[in-house]
Amino acid sequence: MTDALTRLLNENDWLMADGATGTTLFNMGLTSGDAPELWNVDEPDNIRALYRGAVEAGSDIFLTNSFGGNASRLKLHDAQGRVRELNRVAAELGREVADKAGRPVVVAGSVGPTGEIMEPMGSLTYAGAVEMFHEQAEGLKEGGADVLWVETISAPEEYKAAGEAAALAGMPWCGTMSFDTAGRTMMGVTSADMARTVEGLPNPPIAFGANCGVGASDLLRTVLGFAAQGTERPIIAKGNAGIPKYHDGHIHYDGTPALMGDYAVLARDCGARIIGGCCGTTPEHLRAMRHALETRPTGPRPTLEQITEALGGFSSASDGTGDDAPQARRTRRRRG
Repeated sequence: MTDALTRLLNENDWLMADGATGTTLFNMGLTSGDAPELWNVDEPDNIRALYRGAVEAGSDIFLTNSFGGNASRLKLHDAQGRVRELNRVAAELGREVADKAGRPVVVAGSVGPTGEIMEPMGSLTYAGAVEMFHEQAEGLKEGGADVLWVETISAPEEYKAAGEAAALAGMPWCGTMSFDTAGRTMMGVTSADMARTVEGLPNPPIAFGANCGVGASDLLRTVLGFAAQGTERPIIAKGNAGIPKYHDGHIHYDGTPALMGDYAVLARDCGARIIGGCCGTTPEHLRAMRHALETRPTGPRPTLEQITEALGGFSSASDGTGDDAPQARRTRRRRG
């Protein structure tokens, strides 16, 4: 049987994903340093509201509140024995919201990095990573997630381990990496490297791409890097809402809804088929993105100059693949 995400991809030219989980929960009162996953049990109404915010703004896909729901991350909160429970409830709440949406909405079980460095640089073995991801995947599957959504990964070995865990759980999966160091992931992976890695996996994802990182411009340069490899696999773009700024004791992202509308259309034109936001992206941003995607015609693939003119300059001169960026201004247009 075809999974829910593949069905939607077969029926639509593009799909809209959700926005920021952390930003929204902090706005609801989550304290820095607390485990958001504990709210699945302790504050379920807030998690339902998180999911509903994305659905009501037009998202076709939303991620569960389980990004740090692996044993390594939960151990920091003495909750390593609750992996299955917290992930199951995250997905159950998501299933509840999606099933009331009145249209097909995909519940994507969020799986973040383990937080450990893999061998040989660190102590985490490949088998250990697979085991950790598998435990989380089983909880998300039990709760009714349609697909596993692996995100913010830096190391190809960890990405591969997550794919193996998805296979062990019998779950379809998607996976994004975060390109935040001069066009590369923290572990040095470029967009071209990732595209090649994905196609070489024994259990490749339904879709792959980039999330988080530095800013929307940088992320779209990475998406162009994926497309340049000639991949036919759907590409995911989940960029931050502008650049983070520190104001009055908290982080604020300066991307306006209008800017994110421009980003969404450019992401589609760059070749992305699943388009969402990451840090700082609120339902207000998502509504602007949905409106822009629905009302603006598809255009030709944008140049780097066109991206920087619309969204602001890149944070580095190169994306790591040898393609240099234009000397773009750091100003932003369409801030309204």
